[in-house]
Amino acid sequence: MLPSMLRRILVEYARKSNREKHGGGIGKVELDDAIVVSPQAADIVVELDQALDRLARHDQRKCEIVQLLYFGGMTYDEAADALGISPATVHREMKLAKAWLFRELVQTPA
Repeated sequence: MLPSMLRRILVEYARKSNREKHGGGIGKVELDDAIVVSPQAADIVVELDQALDRLARHDQRKCEIVQLLYFGGMTYDEAADALGISPATVHREMKLAKAWLFRELVQTPA
């Protein structure tokens, strides 16, 4: 499964679990559901998805690296091969992407 597809599935699941008709994230949680996205983490998944969309507009390759490593489960070497770049570039780009995402997720609205 493509990393971007897995990302979409997780985000849609998180959004669905927070809808009012599904208890707004409150209620019975099956063990399998808790493993995928807990009600407490659903908002974080949606926020991360939005931040990844902003990162893609800012720097598409960094977004692809994040998706390959986290959603695709690839190693740094595998991601480098998939993108046709060196593993050192993947490490460097990932470090910058993590810093960018951290800033986006912790900044408070003005």
